[in-house]
Amino acid sequence: MPAKSPKNKAAALPEQPLALIHGEDDFAVSARARQVFQGWCDAAGGMDHEILEATAANASEATRALARLHEALQTLPFFGGAKVVWFKDCNFLADDRTARAADVNTGLADLASELNAFDWQGVKLLVSAGKVDKRKGFYKAVAKQGYVEIFEALSIDDRDWVGKAEQLVTAKMRALEVRLDFDAQQELVQAVGPDRRALISECEKLALYVGGRRAATVADVAAIVTRGKHARAFALGDALGDRKISLLLRRLDEEIWAMRGDRNRSTIGLLYGLVSKVRSLLFARAMMDAGWIRPARNFPQFKPQLERVPADAFPGERKLNPLSLNPYVLFRATEQARHWTRDELVRALDLLLRCNRRLVSSSLDDTFLLQQTLTRILASERTVA
Repeated sequence: MPAKSPKNKAAALPEQPLALIHGEDDFAVSARARQVFQGWCDAAGGMDHEILEATAANASEATRALARLHEALQTLPFFGGAKVVWFKDCNFLADDRTARAADVNTGLADLASELNAFDWQGVKLLVSAGKVDKRKGFYKAVAKQGYVEIFEALSIDDRDWVGKAEQLVTAKMRALEVRLDFDAQQELVQAVGPDRRALISECEKLALYVGGRRAATVADVAAIVTRGKHARAFALGDALGDRKISLLLRRLDEEIWAMRGDRNRSTIGLLYGLVSKVRSLLFARAMMDAGWIRPARNFPQFKPQLERVPADAFPGERKLNPLSLNPYVLFRATEQARHWTRDELVRALDLLLRCNRRLVSSSLDDTFLLQQTLTRILASERTVA
């Protein structure tokens, strides 16, 4: 049967005796698989159910795991009745080195053949996994006669990740019986970022923090929620967009300090991030001046505005087309572009590009050059109507 996504699935258990729960959102996969296993066990009764750990470090371990699964499927319940087998956290169903090993390939092909001919009377098999190669016989065998459910991880590359994260937070806070207004919800999502496990964890922490009040505010979120990598990555650019020079220099100090323990981060990288931020502000300012968009109180109110922007208003090249930006990035930029004129943003972009040249050619300290540039950009504090 076709794979189902979480939004299409109900809490009901799969009707088929064979189920594959997979996806890169390991937290959601684990939770759903446990729900299915427990539900099947409760319905079957008895004590003969098995959980087989299927995480393998190499081809040899994967082959042994497949052998244990074959044995479990062929072993009838000791006292009769039904049996549930959970092949848990399988990590060799994709197209990686372990999965490509000859013994593993053969074992998976044999398993596919076994599943196609298997008598499912009194037996249920649940497989939970991360990535799965849909071209392989095993997946095709499960998809043909069983139930497949996929949980994709939230990703910054997904243009709709914010909406999905907000739905997750809303459902979790409702389950925790805590009221969360939209501004607080938005603050929590942006503080944590596209990480389902972290979002769930922070919701639970927030519920404990507010206690008997049973309602959470933006102040509560700011006080207790831990900022994730996503939020820290955008904090510097947001401080620039908000024209808050003291906060901007503080965020810059934090980034410079973090760079000392991370060789993958650099002053040039920070500069490029700021250039991207100013470009998004410039795009937003131009679209506002043209009357196509205006600041909105929240993202759901803003997003429909983009659908009314003329499709031929911008060049086809992505880097010159604001509609190629993530809609939420443009939403934040539109809020902040109110504080800037077009000329100020052009000047800011020019100063950052000059800083780039000086970072490459000058002997001056990188941190000093970046601090100097940002101070010059925000030297004249003013608000644009």
